[in-house]
This record gives sequence, C-alpha cells and structure tokens, in this order.
Amino acid sequence: MNFSLSEDHELLRKTVRDFARTEIFPRAKAWDEEERFPQEIVPRLAELGLLGIRIPEEYGGSGMDMVSYAICVEEIARADGSLALTVASHNGLGTGHVLSFGSEAQKKKYLPKAAKGEWLAAWALTEPGSGSDSAGLRTTARREGDDWVINGTKMFITQGSVGGFCVVLARTNSDAPKQKGITAFIVEHKTKGFSTSKHLEKLGCRSSDTVELTFEDVRVNDAQRLGEVDHGFTDTMKILDRGRVSIAAMALGLGFGALEMAVTYAKDRKQFGKPIADFQAIQWMLADSRVELDAAQLLTYRAAWLCDQGRPFTKEASMAKLYASEVATRVCNRALQVHGGYGFTREFAVERHLRDAKLCEIGEGTSEVQRIVIAKQILAG
Repeated sequence: MNFSLSEDHELLRKTVRDFARTEIFPRAKAWDEEERFPQEIVPRLAELGLLGIRIPEEYGGSGMDMVSYAICVEEIARADGSLALTVASHNGLGTGHVLSFGSEAQKKKYLPKAAKGEWLAAWALTEPGSGSDSAGLRTTARREGDDWVINGTKMFITQGSVGGFCVVLARTNSDAPKQKGITAFIVEHKTKGFSTSKHLEKLGCRSSDTVELTFEDVRVNDAQRLGEVDHGFTDTMKILDRGRVSIAAMALGLGFGALEMAVTYAKDRKQFGKPIADFQAIQWMLADSRVELDAAQLLTYRAAWLCDQGRPFTKEASMAKLYASEVATRVCNRALQVHGGYGFTREFAVERHLRDAKLCEIGEGTSEVQRIVIAKQILAG
C-alpha cells in the first residue's frame, strides 16, 4: 500500500472542519432535542459540494474520490452524527446506487438534482422482518406490461420522508434463490401509494430522518428499474462495501470529536488543586483513545484507497467498519467518563456523541455481520 493524503485532501479536511465547527456544531444540540431534520442546512451542504461528493462533474457533482468521501463524513461527524449519517447515506447509498448501476437517462435525471440538494436520496433495503438477513425481504414487484407494481414495507430508512426519490429493493422472482430474485427500482417521493407510515424515535442520530415506508400498489414504469432484473441483491452488496467505509468514517469523526472534548475538559477541570489532565488515570484514557482512533483511521483510509485503485476491498471495508465503530463507542464512553457527572447531562455534547456512535455498530451491517464477512473472506483464501 502506497498511500498518503494529498494537499487537496488536507485542504478539503480544513474546509469541511471549519464549516462543521461554525455552522453545524452550534445548532446540532437543538436539532437533536427537537428530533427535527434540519432542512435549512441542505442548501449549504449542496453549495459546498457535499451532496454530490462522488457524483461526476458532468452530472453536477464534485467528482471526489473515496478518500475525500471518508474525510467529508468524518469531519461532519466531529460536529454531528445525525448530519454525517445524512451525507453518508445520500451519497453512498441512494445516489451511489444510481451512479453505479443506473442507465444514462437515470443518471441525467436524478444525479444533478441530488447534487444540488433539490432531491435527497433514500435507499430502502431493510424491512421489519429482515435486518441482517437482508435477502429475506418480502416486498414484491410484479410485472404488468411496461410497469411494475410494488407492495411491501421498509424499515429504518434514512431520508425516507424527506427524500426526493428512493431506491427500493423488491422481490421480482419468488422461484429463484432468495439472493437471486431481487431487483432495484427508483420510486419518486410523490408516487401514488408510496407513504411514510411511521417516524421512528431513536436513542441517537435523532435529527436524521429515519422512518418506516409503505408501498401499496405503487406503480412505476420499467424505465424506473435500476439495473438488471433479479440482479439487485448482487448490486446491493457492492453498494454496501462503499457504505461501510462511510460508516467507519462517521465513527471516526464521532470518536475524534469526543476525544477533543475530553482533552479540553481535562485541561480546564480542576480537582484536588490541579487540572484532572495531570492525573495518570485520565491520561491513560486519553492515550488509549488516540491510539485506537489512529488505528481505525488507517483501516478506514486503506479501504477507501483500495476502492479508488479499483481493487477488491470487501474485507477491508468490513474490517474498517467493525473496528472503527466499536472504537468510537469506547472512546465516546471514556470521554463521557472524563467529564464525570457533567458528561451525563445534556449540557455537554459528549453524551450526544456516545448515543450517536452506537448506531455505527448496527447500521450497514451489525458488528456480528462484519465478523462473518471478514471470516468468509479469510477462509476463501
């Protein structure tokens, strides 16, 4: 591996970090308490190119590489996990699926609007009865002439109620093995029969729009089919590899943000006549956190770099996501401990980071699923 961050990468980091500190962090607490999707920040995200990170310039996007994508998500997560999740899912899942497997007509129709923030993208795979067993989905799409009729329910869908369009995975062949008979479709938000059936109240990432979606005889033309018939699940696995890099980056940002808060607090807080940063017990927590975060960052950037090189990175993406997510939870927990009783209150943002970090161990495949993926890759030789 011959990888290092370029000057452009470092400039991007500084730009996004400054934006996150000045325009996101001061508002994140209110967004979290109100459990409200911050629609007002969307134009600024688009203006900075953060809603078209991976979209080529010919479709109105920024045309950045995967390493840049990871940097953007990481820096936003330092300030707010909810908005980082929005940026990650919009870029990696919804628009990512269209970019990777859409027709030229679909790319021209949806990607420019996504990059401009006119339409946020949602991606609907998970269902109430199929989480880790994602191929066990029951939503169906039945062919009727030039149309498809979709029926079913999707759960835990990010941008589900605020997105302009949604990529929906549905079963199109009940006779095929369950991983072979699934197809993706693009469903626009105002399509008849497509509705939000429940807004979910969550432990963390509370200002991220997360909903249950219902499809009742939703009719879409075959032109809305995304990719080949019965090939959607295979495509989905490729999308998830990139998505796992973004969740690893989100975990990194939450961890680094919490560590920064802990360091500042430890220097300011005095007990027994001196700053608590002078006590070895505090120093060791800070040291362990930095070591683990740096290791997680290397894993994450390696996976992103491999993707940019066009090399296989399934195992590396799962390794990064697994380690970074579990590290983030540990680091945020230590940071809260450094804050003591104050960390347990909402006066300090560290408690929000801890709540947000837990999602990273669940979303885009649980830690248990990541271990299965890694083991299969190792055993395959």
